[in-house]
Amino acid sequence: MEEKLQALWQRGCDFLGSRTAILGGAMSWLSDRNLVAAISNAGGFGVIACGAMTPELLATEIAETQAMTDKPFGVNLITMHPDLDVLIDVCIKAEVTHVVLAGGVPSAGSIAKIKEAGIKTICFAPALALAKRMIRNGADALVIEGTEAGGHIGPVATSVLAQEILPHITDVPVFVAGGISRGEAIVSYLEMGASGCQLGTRFVCAHESIAHPDFKKSFIRANARDAVPTVQVDPKFPVIPVRALINEGTKRFSQAQRDAAGRVERGEIELKDAQLEIEHFWAGALKRAVIDGDVENGSMMAGQSVGMVNSEQPTQDIINELVDQAVQILDARGSK
Repeated sequence: MEEKLQALWQRGCDFLGSRTAILGGAMSWLSDRNLVAAISNAGGFGVIACGAMTPELLATEIAETQAMTDKPFGVNLITMHPDLDVLIDVCIKAEVTHVVLAGGVPSAGSIAKIKEAGIKTICFAPALALAKRMIRNGADALVIEGTEAGGHIGPVATSVLAQEILPHITDVPVFVAGGISRGEAIVSYLEMGASGCQLGTRFVCAHESIAHPDFKKSFIRANARDAVPTVQVDPKFPVIPVRALINEGTKRFSQAQRDAAGRVERGEIELKDAQLEIEHFWAGALKRAVIDGDVENGSMMAGQSVGMVNSEQPTQDIINELVDQAVQILDARGSK
């Protein structure tokens, strides 16, 4: 049934230029040259997480990744980054093949600039109306990510988004993300009309991931119910929820929200600047956990699929395992 699987995700493979239509979710501090190159070399499609990088840092990261793989990979840019236009220029100069625009609704101008350079543009769409809008604005492909994902999340489950969007969006490839950790799930979304799937949490404990050993141990020990979204403490100070393993860092975030909301209330800072401070809080807290290994006070961003991460494995083994599971379920159906 390998031919059946290939037929199901052929459109996604053609779009990405990869052997499988498995994208690595862009995870700040984790999706660097090491993990991105490993995913692409293993037959998936790695994506660099630019996050809060400066243009100079991003240029270096792209160059180092290109030195480690001759396979296609993408760059994830955050739309609220103050140097977004410069970061796009960096991607153009480096001849990146794919750019993913995340963290908000990208402008038509940003999409046009990327496309004019011959780069394929991928946008996130948390609802059908936004999916249609992104396509009208020129998106070449979409990612629909459910609330089961790790890090910044929306309110709707992956299974619901897939039902809402996949039957109605057929003119561009659509990749499904959020809570996916096995090949059987990938097959189910492919059969619903997806062109491929994006996985993040599943790759955190890859050998090539630079995550601190204690960070990886926390993932291996965790259950699905341990990864929960943060709570918005002040309705006048909206922040995007973040799904993570509960620890002291989660409590610190609640206090950071209260402090920022108070400063806005007192007129000491603009709302958008306070919200950007919260994003910087997350970036720092995530580094504390991922890089420094402070799993008690840092941010332990994780999707609910963390309960299916049971060991540290080479990236190639993870990709092979996902493909084998997908083929086996298709074989089982064929035998019946």
